[in-house]
Amino acid sequence: MILRALVFLIAVAAYAAPCTTATTGCTEWVGLGGKSARSLVYRTYSLETKNERITRALIVVHGAGRDADNYFRTALAAAFLAGALDDTVVIAPRFASNDGRGCRDTLAPNEINWSCNGDSWRSGGVSIGNEGLNSYELADEILRKLARKDAFPNLKAIVVAGHSAGGQYVTRYEMANQVHDTLGVPVTYVVSNPSSYAYLDSSRPTADGSDVRPYGDGRNCTTYDHWPYGFQGRSGYTARLADDQLRKQLAARPVVYLLGELDILPLGGFDSSCPAMAQGATRLARGQAFANYVNKKYSAQHKAMVIPLCGHNARCMFTAEPALPILFPKTGGELKEGSQGAR
Repeated sequence: MILRALVFLIAVAAYAAPCTTATTGCTEWVGLGGKSARSLVYRTYSLETKNERITRALIVVHGAGRDADNYFRTALAAAFLAGALDDTVVIAPRFASNDGRGCRDTLAPNEINWSCNGDSWRSGGVSIGNEGLNSYELADEILRKLARKDAFPNLKAIVVAGHSAGGQYVTRYEMANQVHDTLGVPVTYVVSNPSSYAYLDSSRPTADGSDVRPYGDGRNCTTYDHWPYGFQGRSGYTARLADDQLRKQLAARPVVYLLGELDILPLGGFDSSCPAMAQGATRLARGQAFANYVNKKYSAQHKAMVIPLCGHNARCMFTAEPALPILFPKTGGELKEGSQGAR
């Protein structure tokens, strides 16, 4: 009897407290492909255990450094500041890569080896050694887990956010994924400071970003409209849908572009290739131009928010006061006064 009560108390304690350290104790594996292939995620609560307190979820995708642990810490800091640690499941997936050259992550047994360059993980690319798996399927699987009523019966909102290369992942995943309308839970996409976007046609922004015109330098920049900068040559996940369906999905889905006021320098892996430069001279200019373009030309209702005094820095962007209500939208199930952090 005493043992049973002790087990119950331990279970209650584990259920009530979020896991808030970027260590193996706050991780679990997500299986893909119906076999033993798996990818690691950091998370504040188990994705398999029923949790009635959770009303929202935040998925944060790391940058090119594939440092999911650091992004988990940043998301935890943001959740604390928003007073959202107790009712939000925070998830930071790891797109580990080891190609023996540019990427040299240490892989666990059966851990999926995502492609490092080329049609990489940030654009829905296939895994190394298993072309049947692509990186957008990991987000699909996480979203399906979150939408399970037997795990999170009171979930009211999901936010999928990414910074830098993670922002590239999110902006292209937003337009391409086929689970958005099947979940029964609203999903918002937060795209922060990517180096490039996938344009929906052959037009590109004018120098001031206020309008778009047919790109006039295609003869010298022949790849300006190739995937992932445009629709030509798409493969894998994004090739499953026709161009018009991708355009329709991008325009219909809720997106917020978080752009650093000071992200105007060619730092932090800035893409200076000709197809990227065709989209604008800086990350800030590219984000503002793309939001203006999809809203004007495709009748989207996307929002662009410039975060003051932030450059190319995920911690600055995601913990800034204006970003908190975007990352942690009100769900009607917020905790009463006295919970952790400040709202």
